[in-house]
Amino acid sequence: MLLRFIPLLALSAFAQPALAQQTPRELSTVPAPALPDTTRPAAPATQPVLAPAPTAPAPDPRRAPLPPANTTRYAVGLKTGEVLRGYDVQVRSPVFGRMFLLIDGQQKLDFNDVRYYEDETGFYVRTTLPGRSKRESTLRRDRVGRISLYSITSQQYMNNPYGGYGGYGYGGYSPYGMGGYRTVRNEYFSKDNGPIEDLSIRNLQLATTDSPASQQLLADARRYQRITTLSYVGAGGLLLAGVLSSFGNSNSTNGFSVSPLVYAAIPLAIVPLVIGGKSQNSVKQAVLLYNTGR
Repeated sequence: MLLRFIPLLALSAFAQPALAQQTPRELSTVPAPALPDTTRPAAPATQPVLAPAPTAPAPDPRRAPLPPANTTRYAVGLKTGEVLRGYDVQVRSPVFGRMFLLIDGQQKLDFNDVRYYEDETGFYVRTTLPGRSKRESTLRRDRVGRISLYSITSQQYMNNPYGGYGGYGYGGYSPYGMGGYRTVRNEYFSKDNGPIEDLSIRNLQLATTDSPASQQLLADARRYQRITTLSYVGAGGLLLAGVLSSFGNSNSTNGFSVSPLVYAAIPLAIVPLVIGGKSQNSVKQAVLLYNTGR
């Protein structure tokens, strides 16, 4: 009898685990965590796409606002120390009478009472020229600094076929071949608002002794000036000798023959045209270096 129940007991022992797996899980039990899938690559994190910021339209230069109107009043300094100001300053030169300044079309000032004035063309100073008579002249200020540059422009009649020195204040040489009225520009300078001096290399060397760089440039300018003078003298001498030789060698049989000395004078006459401007540039650079303190 007992042997009959042994197979039933064994069958029930195997059936209980299977039935336990088919029964629903209780709500209070915690599920086991799922293992990550390492066979698939991780998806990259996507950044949010931002919309482009709106750009302002480019301004139209034709519609840009204009600068404010210039309402600066020009200054007129008198020798008494008084300073007058006006919106319009004019120099009047009547046919009969003396020159005068006219301020705003109403107030007249004699030039002998004016120390300086400014108008729409620049700044002007009334002063006596160095080494000249006591008569005052009007100089235009071209550059401001420790060394301020001034100039005066006038019409002069020149009948010297070789021109002359002093046309530019520091040795400009003008080889003009005929006379006539020409515009001559003489230049001057003053150091630290001192007296007016001729703009010559020698005067500038005395005024810039505390600047080695300016002294070197002025020495170069003097060398260029010396070469220019020697070239003109040599060209003139060769040309004169060539002309005399040409007339001396000419005869009625062979006719007029040009001497080789005339052709030799041509290169010497070209040399000043090549290096003539270097002297002026060296002087300007020396003044610029001195004013900037370099």
